Amino acid sequence: MGSLSESGIAVHLDELLERKGLTLTQLADMVDVTIVNLSVLKNGRAKAVRFSTLAALCRALDCQPGELLSWDQQK
Repeated sequence: MGSLSESGIAVHLDELLERKGLTLTQLADMVDVTIVNLSVLKNGRAKAVRFSTLAALCRALDCQPGELLSWDQQK
C-alpha cells in the first residue's frame, strides 16, 4: 500500500526496495541522499521531493515516478 502523507500522496518505497532486494542504506548510498531524508520520504512525512532526487530514485530502483508515488483521491 505504501505510506500515506497528510496530502494524500502514498510513497511505495518499501515495495520497490523489496522488489530490487535493496536496503534503505544501500539506496541512500546509490542516490547520495541521507538515510534520514529517505526515511522521512519512505514514511510519508516529506513535504517535498526535488525532481533530481526523484530521478535518482527512479534510476536506482528502475521504476517510473508513478510506481514510487501515487495519490489517494479520498484524502
